[in-house]
Amino acid sequence: MTPTRILRQAFITTLVCTSLMTASYSADALKMELQANKIIKKADGKVSYVAASNAQKGETVQYRAIYTNVIDQPISDVAVTLPIPANMVFTGEAKPSSAQATVDGKNYADMPLMRKVDGKIVKIPLSEYKALRWNIKWLPANKVADVSLNTIVN
Repeated sequence: MTPTRILRQAFITTLVCTSLMTASYSADALKMELQANKIIKKADGKVSYVAASNAQKGETVQYRAIYTNVIDQPISDVAVTLPIPANMVFTGEAKPSSAQATVDGKNYADMPLMRKVDGKIVKIPLSEYKALRWNIKWLPANKVADVSLNTIVN
């Protein structure tokens, strides 16, 4: 699956998840822009971002969603979700870091996710994460909320 197709699929999933926001707000209250960019680390330590139209195995891709409140009143308590595409592995890097994660698409919890194995509590591998969710507590009129997660092409 190409990064462009993955971006399209992630956009559709994110759009569906965003439209499930609190019933008191219209789905038209938020405009969402989704970007997929390869993260290029330069020799001087600086980072640049380029469109991920041709990301290769092992490259890091950042999925970023920018939500704009397009109504003339604030919005509160909106959950927004970014799926982790099937051929990508979450790196553990998310902004803001308050994101919650899921391995089943239904139950979300603070990261790192944990489970019991042979009587011990252990971290769930990042490769099992399916999506991240952020709760936007307060978004003033005509302001922006920006969320992102980093993945590695598998």
